[in-house]
Amino acid sequence: MEQPTGNGNNQQQQQQPPIPKAPPRQNGRPSISTGPALVIPNSPSPPLQPSNGGSKSTEPTTSPAAAAAAASASATPTPSIHNPNAHLPPPYNLPPVGQQPPPPPQSGERKRIVRKVIKAPEKAERVLYCLTLRNPIRRLSGDSNDTNQILEKIEYFFLVVFTLECFMKIIAYGFFSHQNGYLRSAWNLLDFIIVVIGLISSVLQQISTESIDVKALRAFRVLRPLRLVSGVPSLQVVLNSIIKAMVPLLHIALLVIFVIVIYAVIGLELFVGRMHRTCYHNFTGEQMEDPSPCGGEFTCEEMYVCREPFEGPNAGITNFDNFGLAMLTVFQCVTNINDSVGNSWPWIYFISLIILGSFFVMNLVLGVLSGEFSKEREKAKARGDFHKLREKQQIEEDLRGYLDWITQAEDIEPDDKKQMQKESVLKKQLGRINRRMRRVCRKICKSQALYWAVIVLVFLNTLTLASEHYGQQKWLDDFQEAANLIFVTLFLFEMLLKMYSLGFQGYFVSLFNRFDCFVVISSILEAVLTYTNLMPPLGVSVLRCVRLLRIFKVTKYWTSLRNLVASLINSMRAIASLLLLLFLFIVIFALLGMQVFGGKFNFPDKEKPQANFDSFYQSLLTVFQILTGEDWNEVMYDGINAFGGVSKPGILACVYFIILFICGNYILLNVFLAIAVDNLADADSLSPIEKEDEEEEEVTMITKSKEELEKKDVED
Repeated sequence: MEQPTGNGNNQQQQQQPPIPKAPPRQNGRPSISTGPALVIPNSPSPPLQPSNGGSKSTEPTTSPAAAAAAASASATPTPSIHNPNAHLPPPYNLPPVGQQPPPPPQSGERKRIVRKVIKAPEKAERVLYCLTLRNPIRRLSGDSNDTNQILEKIEYFFLVVFTLECFMKIIAYGFFSHQNGYLRSAWNLLDFIIVVIGLISSVLQQISTESIDVKALRAFRVLRPLRLVSGVPSLQVVLNSIIKAMVPLLHIALLVIFVIVIYAVIGLELFVGRMHRTCYHNFTGEQMEDPSPCGGEFTCEEMYVCREPFEGPNAGITNFDNFGLAMLTVFQCVTNINDSVGNSWPWIYFISLIILGSFFVMNLVLGVLSGEFSKEREKAKARGDFHKLREKQQIEEDLRGYLDWITQAEDIEPDDKKQMQKESVLKKQLGRINRRMRRVCRKICKSQALYWAVIVLVFLNTLTLASEHYGQQKWLDDFQEAANLIFVTLFLFEMLLKMYSLGFQGYFVSLFNRFDCFVVISSILEAVLTYTNLMPPLGVSVLRCVRLLRIFKVTKYWTSLRNLVASLINSMRAIASLLLLLFLFIVIFALLGMQVFGGKFNFPDKEKPQANFDSFYQSLLTVFQILTGEDWNEVMYDGINAFGGVSKPGILACVYFIILFICGNYILLNVFLAIAVDNLADADSLSPIEKEDEEEEEVTMITKSKEELEKKDVED
């Protein structure tokens, strides 16, 4: 296309962007250009300007209709996609065939606003999830309490908040059909189920009578804390590793079920109906105070006779009368609960069950978890994550080495004789004495004499701490205090000696030196507070526990123990994430136990057991007791009896305790061992303490070479 010429037009072109020209008319209609596409920016196109009168223009005169069309086009925003016909007047400005017009900008803008609203209050959302714990935490013995009624009303507020959040996410991401749809995320699916169940339970609670109990539906509210996992990446790593191990763990579970079924069937054949006889008094006809099955070698005392009826041990829960109770009894035996008495032939059955089920099959869980963590480590190596970690550690180690070299630079005598002449004689002599003294101190720190001296001091300090006992004489108290001051002084002297020889910055390069400095400063603080009485005795006793940390000084000189400590330190991040996940697991099951068993452990024939679910704190302790395996079956018996015992559906309460024990004791607690085993297997490559020792040895070699150079200079 021809461009207008002339000075006026040139100045106008410099002041405003080029104006697209309308195509020439053919037979009264504008022709569609097939030339190169004109890129239109995302801004309103300028209106057509008439040509300057001072120059000739090849542009045709713009018609009023075209000007109106251009004005209307400039009023509407230009679509973001490329349209080669956008400069044409309607109806010729449509996109070519096959190219769809852009969606209305209002819909995308609305979704963007909703997404910003959803993503902005993530921290506030987590706070709301934590606040929802207040409802079950403060729940008292009964649902009719006034405080519980108020908390139930507050629960409606949280339900409205979570419902609005769910609705806004569906608007922003779509429900299911979109690739990033709301229900395509597992966490969103869990959230959606909890919200729907909460709405259903609230509606049923308003319209239902006493014949309908919605407490089971309300129990799903305890799953809300699981949403916190999606906001903590370290928790996601641990949880994903456990989820990936579910497939091999399922195979182990099938093997365990197979063993339990086999032994349950054998128990049915051997012990069916054998546990319903106990000792009765001959005259009164009353049972013994602590009834137990009798028969065979278990005879009754004098004035007692063995006869029926007897419901069985543990209120009839522990027996082999049917297949279900037989499986429950066998599972209790596999968990090593209680022990057996007597020397009759059934010991073969129970001992073989313990060896095969407890010592062999159950320990396969640890092997599976350890194998899965090893696979994850190998995958990390293949992705290069492990190499990046080693490169980062190598860079840090090189920096520490360079820092040590810099601290040694002052040992080199200046070669410039003119500069030496300018310095004063006193300053030169003092500098030379200082360098020689630091070399001597460095030799002392590396000597075997100091090595064995520290070992002996740590051993004597341990003996002094172990000699303390209740009711000891005053001379022993005075001796222990004097010995503590001596040990503090000696360890302080060792720390100052290393600081002087390595330099202040060089001393704190080593992690062990930092730990040693912390122990020494804490010991000095404890001694000062003891003699000045500025702290109560309890606080001083806590500070005295820091003395026990001195024994870890041995780890620097014991290679195998040093590797063990290094592997433990490197696994602390994973262990911390697992501890948080374990705490979340305990909280969820504690809340679920409060929903199901809260206020139920009230029995007329005995006192309320200490392990109950009446309050949140007591529920936490009870769940933790079950995880440790300490009398967990006794808590299960109380839970079954709280709902009517074996003869009624109360036997289904055992499902809660079995799931809690398996998931907590056999899976989560075994993950600790899996992490430790995985880090021990890789302790050689992840031991920064050994690298620091090698760097210190290199510094020593450099120092020796410098000393040889100085001797040559002196001889010269």
